[in-house]
Amino acid sequence: MDFLEVFVQTSETGLELASGVAYANGVTGIMVEDERDFEDFMKDPNRQWDYIDNELLEQKKRQKNGITFFVTDNASGIETLNAIKAGLMRVKEEEKELEPGSLDITVKNVKEEDWANNWKKYFKPFPVGDRIVIKPSWEEYEDTDGKKVLNIDPGHIFGTGSHETTQGCIEFIEKYIKEGDRAADIGCGSGILAIAAILMGADFASAVDIDPNAVEIVKQNADLNNIPAEKYEVFAGDILNDDGLRKAFGGKSYDAAFANIVADIVIPLSDMIPEFIKDNGMFICSGIIADRLDDVTEALGRNGFEVLEVTRRKDWCAIASRLK
Repeated sequence: MDFLEVFVQTSETGLELASGVAYANGVTGIMVEDERDFEDFMKDPNRQWDYIDNELLEQKKRQKNGITFFVTDNASGIETLNAIKAGLMRVKEEEKELEPGSLDITVKNVKEEDWANNWKKYFKPFPVGDRIVIKPSWEEYEDTDGKKVLNIDPGHIFGTGSHETTQGCIEFIEKYIKEGDRAADIGCGSGILAIAAILMGADFASAVDIDPNAVEIVKQNADLNNIPAEKYEVFAGDILNDDGLRKAFGGKSYDAAFANIVADIVIPLSDMIPEFIKDNGMFICSGIIADRLDDVTEALGRNGFEVLEVTRRKDWCAIASRLK
């Protein structure tokens, strides 16, 4: 199996924040590169080295703070990397006072212009659940089995449908969304969950993401699926901290809400979602590593939700819950 080496540039204070995002998305084996470590070594009067290679010395002087990790060079790894990108964007927006650094991502030995297209070779049409086929916009697909075809072009935003977390959400959307429902997609990325809900019969979907690029990408994907503008709306912003955006989603007007993010966002959202959905409304959430499942289910219980189902794929969990 091939791997991609990924470097995230941070400030000193951003090292822990970036590592947390990577761990939350299932990445282990993180290497932390901290300028202070080398400086401390050079200043240590008790160091046991008589000689330091000049080339290594110059390399260390040029070293930037950051973390290095590896993802598999396949569709799942690409989706993980896109999820990490989305998480880093949230950190940059929500933790400004900590000055986490640029949080720019570099994929070793891959030019940016190549990366923009080469990953597409892994993304082919595939079924999710019983009634949906995910089809990248650049691929051909012969619909011979009557399934709904969901056309998608993620445009470097999380949401191709290949990640275990997205598939868990879509299967619950198939099961619980009814004709005429109104749905809210929190942390929408490419808009794949909102679009799936409309394909399953929802009359309307609202979508929001902290990444401003999501607005145009969701609109493009809606067009790919022939969804008219009056059936959806999309916002950019931080719904946890933006009161105006929160009010736009309020009023208990939705039959279901979705959040495919991470446990640390789903937990505070579980306190907010009852403002958005009707009594007996559904909250479908994912992006939850198995180690955090109990934390999320406890938060759901505290906020008036009954957990109906939990599905697991590898180390990822998706939860279907209902507001009592």
